[in-house]
Amino acid sequence: MYPYPPKRYLLTSALPYANGPLHVGHLAGAYVNGDVFARFLRLWGKDVLFVCGSDEHGAAITIRAKKEGISPQEIIDKYHAQFEDTFKRLGIQFDIYHRTSAPLHHETSQDFFRELYKKGAFTEQTEEQYYDVEANQFLADRYITGTCPNCGNPDAYGDQCERCGTALSPKELINPRSTLSGATPVLKETSHWYLPLDKHEAWLRDWIENGMLDKKKHHDPALWKAHVMGQCKSWLDGGLHPRAMTRDLSWGVDVPQEIPGSAGKKLYVWLDAPIGYISATKQWAIDQNKPKEWEKYWKDGDSELVHFIGKDNIVFHCLIFPAILKSHGGYNLPINVPANQFMNLEGKKISTSKNWAVWATDYLDDFPGREDELRYYLLKNSPEQKDSEFTWRGYQEAVNTELVNNLANFVNRVLVLIDKFYNGKVPNFDEDQDILSANGQDQMSFHDSELMDLYDYVYEVTECLWNYDFRGGLSALLELSAAGNQLLQYNEPWKNIKESPQATKVVMNLCVQIVAAISVVCRPFMPFTSDKLRSMFNFVPIEEKGELVKLMNKLAEGSPIVKHGHKIGPPAHLFSRVTDEEIQIQIDKLNANNSDTDQANAMATDASTPAQSTQITYDDFIKVDIRTATILQAEKVANADKLLKLEVDLGNEKRTIVSGIAQHFDPATLPGKQVLIVANLAPRKLKGIESNGMILTAENASGQLSLVCPTEPWENGSIVK
Repeated sequence: MYPYPPKRYLLTSALPYANGPLHVGHLAGAYVNGDVFARFLRLWGKDVLFVCGSDEHGAAITIRAKKEGISPQEIIDKYHAQFEDTFKRLGIQFDIYHRTSAPLHHETSQDFFRELYKKGAFTEQTEEQYYDVEANQFLADRYITGTCPNCGNPDAYGDQCERCGTALSPKELINPRSTLSGATPVLKETSHWYLPLDKHEAWLRDWIENGMLDKKKHHDPALWKAHVMGQCKSWLDGGLHPRAMTRDLSWGVDVPQEIPGSAGKKLYVWLDAPIGYISATKQWAIDQNKPKEWEKYWKDGDSELVHFIGKDNIVFHCLIFPAILKSHGGYNLPINVPANQFMNLEGKKISTSKNWAVWATDYLDDFPGREDELRYYLLKNSPEQKDSEFTWRGYQEAVNTELVNNLANFVNRVLVLIDKFYNGKVPNFDEDQDILSANGQDQMSFHDSELMDLYDYVYEVTECLWNYDFRGGLSALLELSAAGNQLLQYNEPWKNIKESPQATKVVMNLCVQIVAAISVVCRPFMPFTSDKLRSMFNFVPIEEKGELVKLMNKLAEGSPIVKHGHKIGPPAHLFSRVTDEEIQIQIDKLNANNSDTDQANAMATDASTPAQSTQITYDDFIKVDIRTATILQAEKVANADKLLKLEVDLGNEKRTIVSGIAQHFDPATLPGKQVLIVANLAPRKLKGIESNGMILTAENASGQLSLVCPTEPWENGSIVK
């Protein structure tokens, strides 16, 4: 077990980027595991502050806002509210969920920049950066795409290739292009403030590899995950370089205006976003009417900082943010950054652009009351050391085999037998009688003496959690309920109640103690299940104020957790089975969503792809019946972010067409517009709506769509030749 747990913990989960909904990969990466650790520490009686918030600045948000024809503020307000609701519904219990658009965050970030500026922590450099002449602006890293020099991915971003994970600078891209206009950008001089990471390299290496920063604070490198250490060392071995801390952007936190040359400059999102942890803590303290309380968590030597993130953010949390904190002075550095790797979906990488994802809101709507089943499966398949995979059949098997057949089965048997034999009261027995001995004709023995030692099982769970091994802790929890099932199966109290009443009382009493232990130990993993168990057995509700320590102390002393005579509730089911029909619906939905996007993508050839990559004959072409039409009505399709339902006038008839263009056009602006449609496309159902045709659009290199239409008003139903 962790030798000297500190007095106080500050836990952070990566700020989700407010330009799209959360999916299971996000949840498995940084949120469910963070919540498990926070609840565990509270059950241990620790002072814990668990903070998060929406990351609401940066280029991607402005790109999405432009595509949808709305303001960045509308984008972030939508997703910030959705994130808050999703986390609450999943039982992810932050002490505060803040946002980086808040005035307090802007103030905190600017104060940080001022302090670093005053201390000479920055260097000011003028260099050439890419500029879009057509859009008349400098391009942030995410506004530039091109071919990755490492793996050849033609759609790598200016800061990172999402295919191979290589960190890039825009100038490294081959054939760069602007995502705003599709044009080739030009290099133009601009000045920015840089953090000279190369000057921090020596102490960062010593801190990462040896754990020492000063005599008061250190971390144990042996407790850090191998892939986290490996990525940090790779960067250090390659040599650190100065990194710009400001950008030429219209959306973000302003560089303090009193600093010369600050006009038009915004803070780099990776300076701004991690400071969001600090501003969130400040807001929490203000909300507690203790505005100085935040400093205990960030600056006190008895506090420890732990970041829960995905592997794509390792460098920022382990090298760049620590360098920022140390440059400022007075702040604790993280004691651990237990970053998870990626979760894939049904054999493929999760893709938001292709709608290949299980969205958190969809799951919560489709499986009400089954929040813990998702938490369980994500933790069971947590990508702690390597990439993992979510499959719907795997989810079904985990729920039915492990939660229903193991845990729920044990709990139900205990409820039924206690209700049947003892009128729902925990039985007493003669403690002076050697009931558990294998000797004697009337007495039963336990299959394994370890089944009596609940302390060992509980200890194993806690040992795993102290070491951020959440999969191991969950497995140890299931071993405890499996042990309970073995106890019942071996001793068969339903058969031996008459011949060995005393021994049966011992068995059933011990089973209740096991359930009581499970109701505490399962809480970090499955809080709703913990509450349900406590209610079913009429136990006192858990407040997460040291109950786990109290439990272990009782077990170590040999004291019962539940006293005899305690009245439990009537028989009930803890979990229910997931049916084949329910799973097939989800598989069909996933494939349909992906097909919807494929259809939308098929409407136009990617502007970056050479034309005529696949030749067809004239006979092939004339099979396609393309006609002019006018859009009469347009509305969004429920529960489908990418789809619009269109009513079009084809001259001699009106048709319904479902089109994957919702993220590019405001439906209110479409009625009256003329378009070209494929009129003889076979009908198909999308989200239960029969679609009869396809709207033609053209897509540029930045992913923007334009309707293909006649250059002047034309008669509806005219054939395109």
